Amino acid sequence: MSGIRLATLYDLKNIHTLLLQLEYTIAESVLENTLTLLLAHPDALNFVYEENQEVVALLSMHFIPQVALEGSFARISYFVVDENIRGKGIGQEMEALCEVEARKRRCDRIEVHCHTRREKAHHFYKQCGYEESPKYFIKHL
Repeated sequence: MSGIRLATLYDLKNIHTLLLQLEYTIAESVLENTLTLLLAHPDALNFVYEENQEVVALLSMHFIPQVALEGSFARISYFVVDENIRGKGIGQEMEALCEVEARKRRCDRIEVHCHTRREKAHHFYKQCGYEESPKYFIKHL
């Protein structure tokens, strides 16, 4: 059986493996602490895609209230489909669910930050209807 479901702590090892594919070298113990916080957070949703009882994709999203506008906006924080099975429609299915959840929360948009080196991901987001926003500033702490 295949499909999307909410992530649990039992998915930790698979989520860790997926994040390694994005070159995030977070320690599993740190990920466990972070995942525990996220699973309990009312403004965060973490979905996994399970195929043949194995987690093969992750989508982590947050809802952020806006000061100057009614409603919130949604942000995709992490989104990865196992590199060995990309192109099967799993990403589109998960992104569609993200949009459903954002609409439920009356969000006016979904934002996603995607590193410049991830050109295939840029193409995917454009196919899903995302537009490029040219400025994004960060301050490393």
